[in-house]
Amino acid sequence: MMRRDECFAALAAVRDNAIVVATYTSAFEWERISPSGLNLPATGAMGQGSSHALGLALGLPHHRVFVLDGDGALLMNLGTLVTIANAAPKNLFHFVCENGTYEANGSHPLPNQGGIDFAGLARAAGFTHAYTFDELESFTEALPDVLALDGPVLITLKVVPGPEPVKYDYLWMHGDATRARFQSAIDAL
Repeated sequence: MMRRDECFAALAAVRDNAIVVATYTSAFEWERISPSGLNLPATGAMGQGSSHALGLALGLPHHRVFVLDGDGALLMNLGTLVTIANAAPKNLFHFVCENGTYEANGSHPLPNQGGIDFAGLARAAGFTHAYTFDELESFTEALPDVLALDGPVLITLKVVPGPEPVKYDYLWMHGDATRARFQSAIDAL
């Protein structure tokens, strides 16, 4: 298993100007690792991060869009995989951090914890490319080639959580200033 923050650091190293939609705990961790106006924390409706990312990918087809999703969040909206596959945005990369829990809600275990094949679900939904990584070295090595593919691409990261954020700053996450920062960054593209 990998640490989520180490996976995010590897992704940040090749991010360039990608738009990143990060959900719940991942949003705090991502902002610490790769602060940017192009970060959109997606919270408030579990499972909707991938739908937000799809809209951005379709609206901004010349910019890569990453969604940093949780396994529990994706389970709340599995239909998004079919919708994404049907829309087939070439610029969408869906990273699913699989730790087997609803981490944002007290780390309650997922049903069928450890028995879910998210890459398999994505392929069954119509994704051409879907991968699973459980070793940081192989993920880091494959990342440039994976990001060179036409999307949509789903990448499952079998992870353990990284260190706890200094604090869960929900005022930042839900605040007008964060949304304004994102809008300004999008307008500047």
